[in-house]
Amino acid sequence: MKTKEVEKKKNKVNQPRIGSPEEWEAARQQLLVKEKKLTHARDALAAERRRMPWLAVEKKYEFDGPKGKVRLLDLFDGRRQLIVYRAFFEPGVVGWPEHACVGCSMVADQVAHPAHLNARDTTLAFASRAPQADIQRLKARMGWQFIPWYTITDGFDKEFGVDEWHGTNAFIRDGDRVFRTYFINNRGDEQMGNTWNYLDITALGRQEQWEDSPEANPQTLPYEWWRWHDKYGNDEASAKVLEQVRRGRAAAAGGDIT
Repeated sequence: MKTKEVEKKKNKVNQPRIGSPEEWEAARQQLLVKEKKLTHARDALAAERRRMPWLAVEKKYEFDGPKGKVRLLDLFDGRRQLIVYRAFFEPGVVGWPEHACVGCSMVADQVAHPAHLNARDTTLAFASRAPQADIQRLKARMGWQFIPWYTITDGFDKEFGVDEWHGTNAFIRDGDRVFRTYFINNRGDEQMGNTWNYLDITALGRQEQWEDSPEANPQTLPYEWWRWHDKYGNDEASAKVLEQVRRGRAAAAGGDIT
């Protein structure tokens, strides 16, 4: 068989039949019913997470940070919630010292601008066992400068389920008391990076009024807290965004946004 024929056969896609515009739209509408059902199931699952018991963190964990020793409490950076991804960047990991684990690197590449999480009183941080000098070099080269990244110095990773494999832990604080609220790993981690997926694993959720949340949880109208990531705290920009959002909501009144 000629080379071109071999390549053509190898690249051939198992193409379904070609339908009319009406058939295409009918098929899309059938799938849309299932997609909405999946969305509502995902929302219900997040609502259950928000009602899980909290686990008190009694041990005083310590990390190395860019400015020296810090406690787990310090990783919150003054906010109420904290999400920690255990990244594998250390001796023994394939790619060291030039690269972190390829999967962890993909997660870091996907992380949205943290300003949006911060606006929901939530901090995202990465933690690995690499020294800070190596972490800062890696962050600069890979463009991860917005991700706070700490060095694990004790049993934090092992004791929170992430000794030999990746995982994401969610915490909340009440004053100086820290509580573990949720944990995901394996395929649960592959969707992380998106602001909404991070908020959905926290105890406070997205903090929007449509959510099914415990009564004490803070909630605001959807869309109205959104800002450009460099305009949070800018009253003039916020007023213009709010005006546009409210016009859009009025225009869409009665529409299906689920």
